[in-house]
Amino acid sequence: MRSWRNLFRSLATYDWVLITVVIILVMIGLAAIYSVDLSRGSTLTFFPKQTIAFAIGMTGLFVAGALHVAFYRSIAKVMYIGSVASLILVLFLGSEIRGTTGWFRFAGFSFQPAELTRLAIILFLGWLIYRYGRRFRSWQFIVASGLVTMVCVGLIMLQPDLGSALVIAGIWFGLLLLVETKKRYIIGLLCIFVITATFGWFGFLKDYQKARLSAFINPNDPACAETTCYNVRQSLVAIGAGGITGRGLGFGSQSQLHFLPEAQTDFIFSVIAEELGLIGVMIIILLYMVLLWRLVAIAKNCQNDFATYTVLGIALVFLIQIVINIGGTTGLLPLTGVTLPFISYGGSSLIMSCLLIGIAESITHANKQQVGGLIS
Repeated sequence: MRSWRNLFRSLATYDWVLITVVIILVMIGLAAIYSVDLSRGSTLTFFPKQTIAFAIGMTGLFVAGALHVAFYRSIAKVMYIGSVASLILVLFLGSEIRGTTGWFRFAGFSFQPAELTRLAIILFLGWLIYRYGRRFRSWQFIVASGLVTMVCVGLIMLQPDLGSALVIAGIWFGLLLLVETKKRYIIGLLCIFVITATFGWFGFLKDYQKARLSAFINPNDPACAETTCYNVRQSLVAIGAGGITGRGLGFGSQSQLHFLPEAQTDFIFSVIAEELGLIGVMIIILLYMVLLWRLVAIAKNCQNDFATYTVLGIALVFLIQIVINIGGTTGLLPLTGVTLPFISYGGSSLIMSCLLIGIAESITHANKQQVGGLIS
């Protein structure tokens, strides 16, 4: 009887609003992926794999939520080293998908180390902030955190995967802003970014990456009419065709007739906009706002810097992905191949996103335990 009471007491500490939002987002994503699958024939390809990933991800969420936050602080360094090792190994042993050597394949499934790196860099940067105490606004912290971040960014760019590299760099830069780094350091970092971006254009960016940036700068360029510009135009057509209520699941012409490339991943937002309309889009945006609100609320109740900035890092990774994906499909930002959290097809992305929510739930549990201890 006591074990059941402990179980219910433990479940009561979870942020069920946050979990409910995640489940609804995944269900919307599964519906859109199923619609895309229907257009490819009678055999479903993406939907079954995403369903399995969802089951694994939710299991991982509750397991991660049951672990104490001190556990994540203790494994932060090991996670970082492991993620760097996986990024190195994938360059030699990985499989190439869509021009990027960034996946390990086994038993019909694939795993993307860059997704593990997002989790690892959040934990490691949270640990660094915790270790530096109130000295995390110093230039020493900026250099130390920048070096560990740029190692991951550099290895990811070798795959090459510009989207994931931008997300990792964005987490680091976002945390620097949140710890109120001195303005002169931020300005200096922005200057370094401009210089690096200029060098990258002439040095290490691939032709298709340059094409995506060129298409964003000049969408009317005839040189990209059949490639990136075409993809964005088809995405905008799909979004506009959805109207207020959408054409219905399975009835979107852009996705069903394969005008949208990678409809299940990069352009899943366009699929939803066409088939569920403005109403569906507004529901998704509202759900994302609630998700970010709950994460920020958890961070405000934390009792130490590691927990606070780990949750804020989790919020940042979702915010960055949402902005980049929706911005790319609507033509407001360059296309980079970043997935839409919990919605786009991708087992690695979905499982790791669920684990991030699980870590946030672990911190929620710790917050409530501390509050309960203070009250008692």
